Amino acid sequence: MNPNKVDRTRLATLTDLPNVGPAIAEDLRLLGIHQPSQLLGQDPIQMYRRLCEKTGLRQDPCVLDVFVSVTRFMAGEEARPWWAYTRERK
Repeated sequence: MNPNKVDRTRLATLTDLPNVGPAIAEDLRLLGIHQPSQLLGQDPIQMYRRLCEKTGLRQDPCVLDVFVSVTRFMAGEEARPWWAYTRERK
């Protein structure tokens, strides 16, 4: 979902999260995450590494940026676009 449209009080599905569309939601499900609340306390780097292992592919690093954005959002930060985290990753 577009970060500007996220409503923190309405987080029923993964696609209610900032920067999460159907493809990222499927990646999260592959990691065993089915509800936004399951992101609390998750390490985005470990999530990214697990996804790469499960798929047998090196995922685009932007996926890591999305994982950072959603874990931080669930920890209480404001919703920001995934690319706001790219500089930090680099």
